[in-house]
Amino acid sequence: MLGPSGCGKTTTLRMIAGFEQPTEGAIRLEGVDVSRVPPNKRNVNTVFQHYALFPHMTVWDNVAYGPRSQKKDKAAVKKSVDELLEVVRLTDFAQRKPAQLSGGQQQRVALARALVNYPSALLLDEPLGALDLKLRHVMQFELKRIQREVGITFVYVTHDQEEALTMSDRIAVMNAGNVEQIGTPTEIYDRPATVFVAGFIGQANLWHGRQTGRANRDHVEIEVLGTKLKARPGDTTIEPGGQATLMVRPERVRVSMEQPAGDIATVGAKVVDLTFQGPVLRLSLAAADGSPIVAHVGPEQNLPLLRPGDDVHVGWAPDASLVLPAADIPTTEDLEEMLDDS
Repeated sequence: MLGPSGCGKTTTLRMIAGFEQPTEGAIRLEGVDVSRVPPNKRNVNTVFQHYALFPHMTVWDNVAYGPRSQKKDKAAVKKSVDELLEVVRLTDFAQRKPAQLSGGQQQRVALARALVNYPSALLLDEPLGALDLKLRHVMQFELKRIQREVGITFVYVTHDQEEALTMSDRIAVMNAGNVEQIGTPTEIYDRPATVFVAGFIGQANLWHGRQTGRANRDHVEIEVLGTKLKARPGDTTIEPGGQATLMVRPERVRVSMEQPAGDIATVGAKVVDLTFQGPVLRLSLAAADGSPIVAHVGPEQNLPLLRPGDDVHVGWAPDASLVLPAADIPTTEDLEEMLDDS
């Protein structure tokens, strides 16, 4: 579940766990309505950002705490704990105390402790938030591996778009208490349902325009950036003459000094700023009508040295664009504020 601060992610997670009561609807766990079942009777566990490991216990005893509390026999406890420590790759650390572990290792202990009773679902509320960036990236892949090995549904709350795209099989993008879209990472990124989803997931060029009709069987015609272009239609039907928003991801934008040939949607633009970002050069451009355009230029585009003020041609294949329903376009400041709040 992905979205800005205050959109309802943690509240939804708390309802699944049983700490909040839904005012309507049902919460089904393995097909059974558990909306009125108390938290201690639901077969779910939660991992929070703060792991709350028992500092006086070893790793093995921390993981064994759950099955011991349920009065399981010693052989069953040993089998379950040993299996989970193997899955999270902490067998060699079983007799250490939490203070002797790194942040990533403590995270895996918390996971093993939550998984040892094999819940129907594991709820994770931004569990990687306390880790540094490199360790966070490593743990994203570790969590994905662990989920696939144990085969338990993970419901993961985050405001980090990259984390959601990296880890998820399905993403629910939330905004102001509403689910804007549910889909695979590819669907969410390539075919966002709304302007909010397009702007919140990754980076996107979004321009107000007017759909003027069909260009051919596969494309519509949209008047935008002071010209008429062919574009891929979205899932929402927009009548000819209706207001619309055109989306193009920066990595799909091609910049050239000459007018490109072929079936390419092209507009003239002027270079405003250049920012080196390692694998790509981020170009900030302005179309003839003043609209901002962002392009991520890789070395394969083989451009000469550009400077602010240079005139260039900006283009993209019609299938690289998507027509969305008209809506207020979030500014860069709006999106940065959402993420800062989160």
